[in-house]
Amino acid sequence: MLHSRNPDHHYTQRIGWLRAGVLGANDGIVSTASLVVGVAAANSTHGAVILAGVAGLVAGAMSMAAGEYVSVSSQSDTEHADIARELRELEEDPQQELEELQRIYTRRGLNPDLAMQVAEELTAHNALEAHARDELGFSAVHAARPVQAALTSAATFAAGAALPLIVTALVPVEKAILTVSASSLVFLALLGSLAARVGGSNHLRSALRVTFWGALAMALTALVGRLFGAVV
Repeated sequence: MLHSRNPDHHYTQRIGWLRAGVLGANDGIVSTASLVVGVAAANSTHGAVILAGVAGLVAGAMSMAAGEYVSVSSQSDTEHADIARELRELEEDPQQELEELQRIYTRRGLNPDLAMQVAEELTAHNALEAHARDELGFSAVHAARPVQAALTSAATFAAGAALPLIVTALVPVEKAILTVSASSLVFLALLGSLAARVGGSNHLRSALRVTFWGALAMALTALVGRLFGAVV
């Protein structure tokens, strides 16, 4: 006997937290590993390398949280402003707004009579919801959630940053560059594959994408450490 799938289960429902989570973890691994590699390449002591990594973890997590909160709050403010304007237009000229919905549904393929019938029924059910969804393109799935984005980014950044930091603490400083670089690339590949699995996309492409940029970041930071011979 076949079991029916839940028709409401879609990968797009995970967009909000998945984007913030992957971005945070990826940034945590790349920035902390690059910082550690750069400081180690400048012939620093083991203690200095670990201290730089810890400082990078704390500063990066706070920066990610603040950046996500400000960015998503701006998006939320814009959404609320559009909703308020739409509500005002519905109160001032409901007939024009009804005809606007009809034109939207007609452009999507319905004949004018059926489009008007759909517009009238949706307006009777919840006019603001119909306009928010079909005219403005807003939905509960993609709604801006500043606090959720900030907390997710901070937590995942710290989790990602902890991985190369733990490796750094476990190996001698003279082996830090090679060991941290190699292990971080493995972490990035696993993260890319996991994100692809959760988001329903191609595993290999996602893994290669994050490892390429991670390798480039670590290589450039190591070069800076070698060239200047100082903590960067």
